[in-house]
Amino acid sequence: MDSAAKDEMRPTLSPGPEWPEQERAERLARGAALKWASGIFYQPEQLARLGQYRSREVQRTCSLEARLKSVMQSYLEGVQTGVWQLARALEAVQETREALSQACGLLQGVSQASQPLQPLREQVAQHKQLQALSQLLPRLRAVPAAVAHTEILIDAQQFLEAYVSLRELEQLREDTWALLGVLELPVFQGLDLLAEALGQALEAAAGTAGKLAREDPALLVAAVRVAEVETGRTTPLGQAPRDWRQRCLRALQEGLERAHFGSPLLPAPGALAEWLEALRVALPVELATAEALVVPCCPPHYNVVQLWAYTLHTGLRRSLQHLLTGPELGAADAFTLLHWVLHVYLGQEMMGSLELGPEADVSQLEPLLTVENIEQLEATFVANVQANVAQWLQNALDEEVAEWGRKQEPNTDSSGSYYSPLPAIVMQILEENIRVASPVSESLQRRVQGMALSELGVFLRSFSDALIRFSRDHLRGEAVAPHYVPYLLAALNHQSALSSSVSVLQLDGAASGALAPVEAALDDLQRRICRLVLEALLAELQALFAALPSRRWLSSPELLESVCKRTERFCRDFWRVRNPMVQVLLAEAERAVVLQYLRALMQGRLVCRGADERTQAAERLEHDAAQLQQLFLGLGLEESAHCAPVLLALRKLLNLHDPALLGLEVACLRQQFPDVSEDHVSALLDLRGGLSQEQRLAALSFLKAGPPPSPCADRRALFSLVPAPAPASASCLRSGFCA
Repeated sequence: MDSAAKDEMRPTLSPGPEWPEQERAERLARGAALKWASGIFYQPEQLARLGQYRSREVQRTCSLEARLKSVMQSYLEGVQTGVWQLARALEAVQETREALSQACGLLQGVSQASQPLQPLREQVAQHKQLQALSQLLPRLRAVPAAVAHTEILIDAQQFLEAYVSLRELEQLREDTWALLGVLELPVFQGLDLLAEALGQALEAAAGTAGKLAREDPALLVAAVRVAEVETGRTTPLGQAPRDWRQRCLRALQEGLERAHFGSPLLPAPGALAEWLEALRVALPVELATAEALVVPCCPPHYNVVQLWAYTLHTGLRRSLQHLLTGPELGAADAFTLLHWVLHVYLGQEMMGSLELGPEADVSQLEPLLTVENIEQLEATFVANVQANVAQWLQNALDEEVAEWGRKQEPNTDSSGSYYSPLPAIVMQILEENIRVASPVSESLQRRVQGMALSELGVFLRSFSDALIRFSRDHLRGEAVAPHYVPYLLAALNHQSALSSSVSVLQLDGAASGALAPVEAALDDLQRRICRLVLEALLAELQALFAALPSRRWLSSPELLESVCKRTERFCRDFWRVRNPMVQVLLAEAERAVVLQYLRALMQGRLVCRGADERTQAAERLEHDAAQLQQLFLGLGLEESAHCAPVLLALRKLLNLHDPALLGLEVACLRQQFPDVSEDHVSALLDLRGGLSQEQRLAALSFLKAGPPPSPCADRRALFSLVPAPAPASASCLRSGFCA
């Protein structure tokens, strides 16, 4: 390229605005130069060298201009060359576009020329299909016979041969599809049904895997091999995969459940124990068979033993859940099922057997019974047992009540105490049920214990009600018992025996207050029996105490002797009551006699007419107190329990000669017996007689001036139990131990 052409193509640079950076650089350069110049020429001697500095700066300026010119010239030449190359490339692109347009025109012409050849092309394709079909025609003609032969092989359970034949037929169908496209020949229409028949035959064989492993393991191996080969085969596009492995495993599980937990095999009512016992024997045998015979017939990834254990466990769990949704189980079945599930199933005699491998462990699976199921069974068992226990206790009570009307006295034991098997029967019934429940679970044992204590409380109330009816009928004369009191004493022995043995119903670790309601019921029963016995005693003594006090009583001891004789005769059988109840009964009998004595004194039947009669009355009280004390000492009452000395305190009040000292005696009486009231003292003063109104008020003032009475203790409460004055009543035992 000549210089003229280059000059023509050289771009013209239009002047533009100056750069702000350039102006700033110039200012900085000028400032630096001025600073340098001022520093150089500051001293006068430097001015002589000004010419040298000027020539050196001129040379430096020329050098810089030459370098700038060289750089700009090189830059402009490079730009000029690039512009020339771009022009040449544009010319080449235009030439290529023209060539491509010519090629497109030629191609369109060729396409139009090839359209008349399309029928010929189709004829060639049909000729190729017919040629291929002519080669496959002998095989296609043999398809019906091959299908029939495969069906025969399936029926004969020759699974490997049947699968090979089926795959040959399917491969022939796939080859035909490759030639004909989606066209389905009628000869292959039954092939899918044939494959399904083979799959069902494999499922049937897997469903009886345990039996086949014992009788024909080769057949089981063939079925498993076919299922594995088919599962590992790549399925052609458009064809659904046949997962025969999963179908066989599912059939195997269903067969296991059907063999052991099918509907005809579920237990009928009352046959649960036999069914569970049969499972206890059959399930370990089934697992052992799987481990010894089925495992060698299957691939390792089948995990046969684990699959067997899981299937049997889930099938059993489903059967038990179905069983619990049906009619309510009886007590025996509920107990058997609880014990079997909680102790037998996972025990060494069954699923926990040492002969089974770790693969058969089912302890980590979902439990056979949920917590709700266990609570339901426990509640069912306890409810049924409670009904039976209530009936047994009622029958025992009815037999005991029937004995009360006999003409013979109650039976006695070797020590001479009245005896009946009733307490032993009651405790044996309750204790036996608690003992039976203890091996099952702690919760069931607690439930049964609660039931036993509840039923014992009900029994004690029924026993108390029966005693009340027995006493009422006897006292009314509707059913007079020849030995009324002995049978009451025998009932007291029953109460004592139950009290001494009720502790066996207390479970280890149970709350200490669990027996409190029963103990309270026993105490109530004891007080009830004591009250009935004492009411019978007072009924015999009532007529004698009606004549006390009197002139006859002052002059003769016959009246109290009669009381003592009847009391002794009445209490002669008390020794047949076991200790410590005999002491309680004697103490209450003495208290009842003393209370009746005090009540008679408070009735105002006698007023002493002089000092002689007061002396006689005091002596009579002293004699009567000694006689009563001697009576109950002779019956065996401990001396510390006597309450007859209260009569000696009254003797002092009657025997006092100086009325002015009555206030002190009254205060002393109040100190000994805090429950004495003003009415009691007034009645005693009436009995004493010979007092003016002023003397009476003075004596009573000591009672009022003293401190208020403190609460009475059990054995110290005497006067508070005696009304003064009050109409006659059959008993004055409104409170106290036996009230």
